[in-house]
Amino acid sequence: MRSTRSVVTKTSLLLLTAATAMAWSAAARADYIWMQRDGNGAHAYIGELERPLTPAAGGLTTLRAYLADGMANGKDLPLAVQDRDYAITAPASGDIRVLASRVSADGVLHYYQARYGRTETKPVNDLELVPTTANGNTFKLIWKGNVVPASQVNVVTSAGWRRTLKPTADGAVTLATPFPGLYVLEITARLNGSVTVDGKQYENVHHTATLSFEVGS
Repeated sequence: MRSTRSVVTKTSLLLLTAATAMAWSAAARADYIWMQRDGNGAHAYIGELERPLTPAAGGLTTLRAYLADGMANGKDLPLAVQDRDYAITAPASGDIRVLASRVSADGVLHYYQARYGRTETKPVNDLELVPTTANGNTFKLIWKGNVVPASQVNVVTSAGWRRTLKPTADGAVTLATPFPGLYVLEITARLNGSVTVDGKQYENVHHTATLSFEVGS
């Protein structure tokens, strides 16, 4: 494995507190998708940074990788399922986004919305952490084009450094980046209401968004 070191009936969003998120993840792992670039594009992983799962164990469906690229629905990127990750063929520039979903054993519908890079200051995914300036360290959480206050944003790095960020009055979080390596910012949110997918109604719907980027030495 490459090293991971280096139809909605209601639309209000309730952001989980730390206690609620931990209580929920005891029943179903607090998994997320994160990405890391290499010379040929990028690799996407499911699980947690220190404990990645194989794609087979992750159980993701409806995967899509794309660039915003000024198009209404973005520009799709080739994505291949490998034994230990998802390989994405992508140009050297531009922020990469991945969308996926799965239904966990307890019947919760999970939507994953991942982004690699912080050069773009406009949101594209429904739920996204967006830098206020290109390559900056201050971010706002955007839900369908509107700023929403995050209860907290979790940060983990390839060096094992962890932080929990609390928002300011305007909903922004600012992150110091004292160590080189990969940084992953993660937020999990619960949708108030139900979602119907392929004729099946889901009462419990969770959205997990990540922003991954690397800091050089």
